[in-house]
Amino acid sequence: MMFNALTPHLITLTTQVGEMIMSYYKTSLAIETKSDQTPLTVVDKKAHQQLVDGLSQITSNIPILSEESELPDFSVRSNWDEYWLIDPLDGTRDFIEQTGEFCICIAYIKENRPIYGFIYAPLSKTHYFTNETSQAFKLNNNTTTLLQVSPKKEPLKVVIGHHSSHNSKLNDHLKEFGECDISHLGSALKFCKIAEGEYDYYPRFGPCSEWDTAAGVCILEAAGGQVIGEDSQSLRYNTQDNLNSPVFFASGKA
Repeated sequence: MMFNALTPHLITLTTQVGEMIMSYYKTSLAIETKSDQTPLTVVDKKAHQQLVDGLSQITSNIPILSEESELPDFSVRSNWDEYWLIDPLDGTRDFIEQTGEFCICIAYIKENRPIYGFIYAPLSKTHYFTNETSQAFKLNNNTTTLLQVSPKKEPLKVVIGHHSSHNSKLNDHLKEFGECDISHLGSALKFCKIAEGEYDYYPRFGPCSEWDTAAGVCILEAAGGQVIGEDSQSLRYNTQDNLNSPVFFASGKA
């Protein structure tokens, strides 16, 4: 797969989807609740359809697994060597709450690992993506910047989700680091901000799915960071019946 050649097409596609998303921002929306108790809006559905249609045109015959698609049985998925894994609107709750901290996540998975990551933040019109030589970039205002994680700061700059503060396992974990500077940020943008060097550490103990992490993991690792599970190993994808992500720890430089 020639990802460098695909990137301009994905920039065009996600910019168009982002414009649709922003046309609904700060408007009154009907909100459904999915079986996992997460919210769903017409924006999620429309973004899903636009992205699936666009990816199908860009790369035919590659399976596409979206948060908003029917989950194929594992007996089918387990035969996929390569596929697209997308979250059409990561941070739906943040979109509804109007924090601005939502994004489009697109990852390409090969042999159970993300080998290409692409994230677009519609509010700031910022694209984050990797290339074929495992570098990560940020595109904003027609300026492309190479991303590189920064040395750890003192105190440690930790970023967590808006709804993570009451997670007892997370709070116990953070006590191990002593004094921390804790910030809150929605969606997979947390990975991007560590890749930019703004934060040092993102531990996740709460519910999370594979489409929430894959693109961000790829971008952060390409910027020199790492994301590991409790077993100290890199995250693997499409290895089980469900698509729940394990507890993980995302960080910049050691």
